[in-house]
Amino acid sequence: MLSLRGFWSRHRRKILVSLGIAGGGYFLYKLYESQARRFSDSEQQLEGARQVDELIKNQLQVHFENIQRISDTTTLPYAMHCLQSSVSENLDLSPLTDKLIHGKGQSSALPLKEKLELWERLKILSFTRAAASLWSMTLLCLYVRVQVNILGRQLYLDIARDFEDSQPLDEVDSFKSHGRQAFLATADYLATYGINSLIMNMQNAAMEVLKDKQLKETISMAQLCEIMIQILDMFMNIGSLNYWITYLVPENVSCYKQQIAMSANGFEDASLFMDATKLDQLLFETRSVLSSQDFGKIVDISLKKVVEVLVNDISVQVPGTSSVGVPLAKLLPQITRLSLPLLDEPRRNKFVQVIQNLPEVELFYTLLYANMPTDSNGLTSV
Repeated sequence: MLSLRGFWSRHRRKILVSLGIAGGGYFLYKLYESQARRFSDSEQQLEGARQVDELIKNQLQVHFENIQRISDTTTLPYAMHCLQSSVSENLDLSPLTDKLIHGKGQSSALPLKEKLELWERLKILSFTRAAASLWSMTLLCLYVRVQVNILGRQLYLDIARDFEDSQPLDEVDSFKSHGRQAFLATADYLATYGINSLIMNMQNAAMEVLKDKQLKETISMAQLCEIMIQILDMFMNIGSLNYWITYLVPENVSCYKQQIAMSANGFEDASLFMDATKLDQLLFETRSVLSSQDFGKIVDISLKKVVEVLVNDISVQVPGTSSVGVPLAKLLPQITRLSLPLLDEPRRNKFVQVIQNLPEVELFYTLLYANMPTDSNGLTSV
């Protein structure tokens, strides 16, 4: 016992230091083991999250492609066809031109005053038809793409939410919601309900811009381009700020349902059973996008680009316009004729392709898909 005490007395410091080192080492080992376990669990969670994200992205891609296909093959072509019919019906210039042609004969010669009045009406309506066709085609093309991107974002949120709720992904079919089907159907709202007011205001804008333009006045292509842009600018600023949105989007879902019911002529229509709450939400988001400064910029860029392409086409058809210009009266038939391709079926409509290929337009929709509109100033990241 004495020897043990002696040994402890002589080596106590070394023993305590050794025990301290051993204890510290053990503590560090346990700490490392704990951290390693946590790291491993975190890695597994991250891998699981990556797998979930991949599943959601794959499911979203299927739904998004479905909406894009419906939009490209059905929604936009049908809406464009309706728009073409509405513009042709409301701005039929054939009675005017026929009367002027028949009035050239000796036996049926028109009085000078009546002839001048007919030409003046033809001037206003020719520009009205071209500007109305150009504006409505451009805004319809942009509006349908807004629809697709808003629906794509909604589908992503729904798929993510349903996955978190442990609902099988193959049972998620958000697109079949009546509210979303009705939302795509609003693409023909312009042609069905907004076109009359649009034409009236476009005609007022054309009258104001053209009031001092004489039929014998020589017009160059640069001047023609300026006239078209002036008409469009005046049209966009006739009413209150962004008033033109009412041509594209129903203001009130209840009134919209009643309009559909009246147009159904007594036949059952699936849109009558739309999810009004979902539709109202989607239309609210749409109005937020359309009233944003970002959208206003791409509208301005798109309209000016289409005017440029249209005027170039006219310059090709009318010799001499590039240099010295031609009398305004000589331009009217070409303006009327070349306004028709503006509303062609989208797959063969070069103006639609021009809009969709604009870098600014592509960038806008890329940002729109990743951002949610919050006010009229722009798009704010979520």
